[in-house]
Amino acid sequence: MILPLRLDLSRLVWRARHATPSGIDRVELAYARHFLGRADTQFVIRAGAMGGRLLDPQRLEGFLEWLEASWQAGGEGALSRTAALLATSRAMPGGAALGLIPSHQNWHRPAWLEQLKGKGGKLVLFLHDTIPVDYPEYARAGGAARHAQRLDNALGQADALVVNSAATAQALARYAAPKAVRPKVLVAPLGTLQPAAPDPAFALPQRPYFVCLGTIEPRKNHLLLLHTWRAMAERHGEAVPRLVIVGRRGWENEQILDLLDRNPAVLAHVTEYNALGDGALASLLGGAAALLMPSFAEGFGMPVNEALAQGVPVIASDLPVFRETAGDIPLTLDPLDGPGWERAVLAHAQPNSPERQAQLARLKGWQAPGWPAHFAAVDAMLGELCG
Repeated sequence: MILPLRLDLSRLVWRARHATPSGIDRVELAYARHFLGRADTQFVIRAGAMGGRLLDPQRLEGFLEWLEASWQAGGEGALSRTAALLATSRAMPGGAALGLIPSHQNWHRPAWLEQLKGKGGKLVLFLHDTIPVDYPEYARAGGAARHAQRLDNALGQADALVVNSAATAQALARYAAPKAVRPKVLVAPLGTLQPAAPDPAFALPQRPYFVCLGTIEPRKNHLLLLHTWRAMAERHGEAVPRLVIVGRRGWENEQILDLLDRNPAVLAHVTEYNALGDGALASLLGGAAALLMPSFAEGFGMPVNEALAQGVPVIASDLPVFRETAGDIPLTLDPLDGPGWERAVLAHAQPNSPERQAQLARLKGWQAPGWPAHFAAVDAMLGELCG
């Protein structure tokens, strides 16, 4: 029996309330775009008391076009767009299907997972990371328990899991080791998005600057950068390069926010954008001396490849996933080595420094991974499951 594909876009549709996307939002959009136009695909969301809803493909395509345009401009989110899409939906059909969720949305609801695939169907889930259970100190309150529930349901109910890196696959294997079940696991590295058209109206800093991109949360290690910039300001004054932080303010951030909001040295040399359109972000990243990624843990770390694809050097934590996805191109450092990060920043602030030129030489000829390879692997696995 050939099963229809039932793609759950719950996260993407409900996230229309946000002006800018997360990395997982971008992955879910790539999945929606890939499967649009396929007659065997049902696009669905879970809509609370309304239950499972089947989305009209043409209406969905219009919604996605609005969403991408909104991300490009950095406009306001609009739940009214979600409401309009829901108004044209109908009850999700029953029957067996190949259910696919390209995010972690609704994994904690076993009844929904069963409904998504239907009796006699199959279920595929995309696991982006196991970080909340591996590093509970970086998660929201209750986040570790919630993610453990997701993983337990996935191991118990999914026929296969797609993961974004070998590092995530290894983390999943460690978690699953005491369990009795072993779903199929496909390692399919993420594609790299084409840079948006730069926004010529966006004003760039007038002195060398560095960009840190991602939600402001403890795992991203913004604290190291802020302490580094404060120390550099004390030693070098106005000669310090600028730090530009781009990302929403997250959780467990009191010390970081105190520095951002109240420290004079940080206020003088650090710019914070909580929401920035894709056009402005492309302009900002393209002119940076380097992207900074001092994270303690990552499942993939999309900004690294996005920066390298624009020819921008990267200074990142020495994590296995970065070595897997970007090889030896980035300069990697221990995420606790404050003096090392300061030396690297000051060196890369000089356009012709040996350190910066060496990384640019390593970057020559590098090809960013594309989405076609990712979906070729995913499509082959889906074909094996539903054919």
